[in-house]
Amino acid sequence: MTKETIRLTQFSPGAGCGCKIAPKDLEVILKGSVSGQSFPALLVGNDSKDDAAVYDIGGGRAIVSTTDFFTPIVDNPRDFGRISATNAISDIYAMGGNPLMAIAILGWPLEKLDGSLAAEVVSGAREVCDKAGIPLAGGHSISISDPIFGLAVTGIVSVDHVKKNSGAKEGSILFLTKPIGIGLTTTAEKFGIAREADKAHALELMTTLNYPGVAVSHIEGVTAMTDVTGFGLMGHAVEMAEGSNLTAVIEYDKVPRIEGSSFYIEQECIPGGTYRNFASYGHKIGPMTENQKLLLCDPQTSGGLLIAVLPESVEELRAVAQKEGFPLYEIGHLQKKSGDFYIEIK
Repeated sequence: MTKETIRLTQFSPGAGCGCKIAPKDLEVILKGSVSGQSFPALLVGNDSKDDAAVYDIGGGRAIVSTTDFFTPIVDNPRDFGRISATNAISDIYAMGGNPLMAIAILGWPLEKLDGSLAAEVVSGAREVCDKAGIPLAGGHSISISDPIFGLAVTGIVSVDHVKKNSGAKEGSILFLTKPIGIGLTTTAEKFGIAREADKAHALELMTTLNYPGVAVSHIEGVTAMTDVTGFGLMGHAVEMAEGSNLTAVIEYDKVPRIEGSSFYIEQECIPGGTYRNFASYGHKIGPMTENQKLLLCDPQTSGGLLIAVLPESVEELRAVAQKEGFPLYEIGHLQKKSGDFYIEIK
C-alpha cells in the first residue's frame, strides 16, 4: 500500500468524537474515582460535565485545562491533525478562556503506517496552534495498534468570565454557532457516497476554531455555554438543561444542518455513536421521530458553541456575532421543568 492510497479511516474503529465512551458508561467509570480531598481553588472539575477544568490562581484569574484525542475521522493526515487540534483548543474557548499553549498526544502504529504520515498529522496540528497564537510546546507518543492524536491545552480566563454548561436561567434563548450533521457526512464519506460540497463543508466546520467564545463570555446575560461534540446536540443540550434543572425546547426545523444530512439518513449512513448516545440519554428526551433522533443525536467532531442567553442580552450577542464574523442560529429556549423530560422537540 503506497502513501497515496493509504486511508487513515481504515485504521479507525471509531471516528473523531464519535469514538467517545457513551455518557452512561462514562458515569460508571467516574463514580469509582471520587477524591476524598477538598480543592477549594478548583472552580470546575469532575462534579460537573463541563468542557474543561478551571483552577483559581488568584488575582481574579484562573487556569483552564483540557485534553482531547481520537482516532482518524478523515483520510488526509494533515487534515486529521488540524481537526484534532481545533477540537481540543475549542474546549478552552467554550469556557470563555484564551489558550496559552498545547502539548501533543500521539499514538501511532509504525508497523502499519509510516512515520512520515504522523509527521503530517503533527504539522496540521501546529498549523492550527499557530492560528490560535499558541505554541505546540511538546507532547508524548506511544506505539499502539490504531492511530490516535489530540492535544492537552492550557488556557487562562478571568474568574468573572468563566462560562459553565450549567447554571442557565429560565427563559434563556438557545443559539448554535455551527450546523450539525458531521457524523452523518463523515460516515457517508466512508461509504463513498458523500457529496464533495458536503465533505468540504464538514471539513471547514471541523477546522474552524470556536474563538468567539472569548467575546461571548464577556456578555453578562450569557448564562451557560458549551461546545457540541461527541454526545451530539441532544447530549450537550441535556447536560445544560439537567445541570440547570430546566427543560430545553428545541425547534427542530430551526436546527442548522449540513445540506446532505437527510439524504445520508435515508442511505443509512449512521455512525455507531448515534445509537450509543441515544441509549445513554434518550429517556431524558420527549417524543421525536426516528429521523429527528438520527440527526439530533449525531456525534459531532469540533462542533459549534451552544449558548444560553437571557432575552434582554440577545441583541448584544448578535452584535458580537456580527463583529467577530460568526454565524448564530436560534434553535429554541429554556423553560421551567414540569415533566419527566429535559428536552422537548417541537
